[in-house]
Amino acid sequence: MEYNFKPTVIVSTKNLGTRIEISVKDNSPDIPEKIKNKIFQLFCTTKPTGQETGLGLSLSYDIVTKGHGGKLVVESKAGEEAEFIIQKPIK
Repeated sequence: MEYNFKPTVIVSTKNLGTRIEISVKDNSPDIPEKIKNKIFQLFCTTKPTGQETGLGLSLSYDIVTKGHGGKLVVESKAGEEAEFIIQKPIK
């Protein structure tokens, strides 16, 4: 059986007046609700033990929220791709 998945990433930006929004969307499988609720927690990972540290999204969240006074959210619905949205103040 041939697997023809072609990874795609779409990055877009919007000026929201006092904030800028950066959206990163890919065509990977959706994020399960039980993971989505804790995805920004330290050491959260969907990989088997020993393969991933679960630091990336936690660090990203801290950089965006604490370092830049912004917001980082994930949007994902069953059967659809995941989208990470960053909003930060324009200074």
